[in-house]
Amino acid sequence: MFNIFKKKSEEAITPKAETAPAEVSAQTTVAPIESSEKISFTERLKKGLAKTRSQLGAQLNSLFGGGKIDAETYEELETILITSDIGVSATQKLLDNLKKRVKHENLEDTSALKQALKAELLSALSPLEIPLQTNSHAPFVIMLAGVNGAGKTTTIGKLAKLFQSQGKSVLIAAGDTFRAAAREQLQVWGERNNVHVIASEGGDPAAVIFDAVNSAIAKKIDIVIADTAGRLPTQIHLMDEIKKVQRVIGKAYAGAPHEILLVIDANTGQNAVSQVKAFDDALGITGLVLSKLDGSAKGGVIAAIAHETESRSRPIPIRFIGIGEAIDDLRPFSAADFVDALFDA
Repeated sequence: MFNIFKKKSEEAITPKAETAPAEVSAQTTVAPIESSEKISFTERLKKGLAKTRSQLGAQLNSLFGGGKIDAETYEELETILITSDIGVSATQKLLDNLKKRVKHENLEDTSALKQALKAELLSALSPLEIPLQTNSHAPFVIMLAGVNGAGKTTTIGKLAKLFQSQGKSVLIAAGDTFRAAAREQLQVWGERNNVHVIASEGGDPAAVIFDAVNSAIAKKIDIVIADTAGRLPTQIHLMDEIKKVQRVIGKAYAGAPHEILLVIDANTGQNAVSQVKAFDDALGITGLVLSKLDGSAKGGVIAAIAHETESRSRPIPIRFIGIGEAIDDLRPFSAADFVDALFDA
C-alpha cells in the first residue's frame, strides 16, 4: 500500500452514526503527495514493466539474434509467449497472424521477427485503448469492482487525484462497509485532498452509495467514485449483492453507474481472464484497471485479456494501468507505449 493511505498519527475522521450513512468531510489541509521520481511517465512505464520485460525480453533476444525462420523458431516463440502469461488461445492467434505477416512481407531472418511481433501485439492491444470520458453526465458515477487485494482502494485514491488534476470535483462513496481499513484509508485520502467521503460503519453498502449519489447531485459534484467490497467470482451470493448495489445506483440516478471498472491485480496472471469473464457476466463491465504491473512478470496477460474480450463480441477497454506506488503512477492505457516499454530497454 502506498503512502497516501498510511494512517496519520491523529485519529482518522469517522462518522458518528453506526448504522446510517454519514458524510465525512476533511477540514485539515495536508500537502499533496508528489511523484517519487522526477522522470517522464514513459521512463516510469519502462521501469514498471522491468520484470515482465526481463522475463520476456531475455528469451526473445536469443530468438531474434539471427538465423532462418522455421518451425522450430515458431515453437520456441510459442513457449516464450505462453510462459509470459499471454495464454494458449491468445498465443495461437498471435502466432497465426505473425506467420501471415512473415509470409506477406517475405521475412526470412529471425532478426526481423521483433518488429513483426511488436506490430502484431500492437494490433491486438489497440482495440483496448479507449480513454474514459467523464463529461457525458453530471455527476458521472464510477463503480469499482474486483477481488480482495486487487488494489481497488489505492486505485480510487489515484483516480480521485487524477480527476482533480483535470479540474473535476470528486466525491467518494466508501461502499466497502465490511472492511474497516478500506473506510479508514478512503477517509484519510479525503482529509489529505479535501475530497468528500460518504461512509458508514457497517450497514448496507447500497445505502451508502445511494446517499453518496444523491449528495453529489445536490452539491453539483462532477464525479462519484463508488467502492465496493471485494469478492471472488465464485461467491454467488456476494456477486448477487454487488448486482443489487448496481441497481440501487440506477434508482438514485437513472442510467448510472456510467462506468463499471474492474480492478485486476496483474500478479494473478491467467486468473485475470476468468475474473473478467465472471464480473462481466454479472455486471456488464465497461472498463478495466490493471494494477501492480510493476510487481509482476506477467504483464503479457494484457494480450490474454484482449483475446478474451474480443471473443465476447465487444472489447472491454483497459482504461488505466498502475505501474508504481507514486500518486501519478496510474495513467490511461496506451497500447503503443505499453508495447514499446515491453520490448525496449
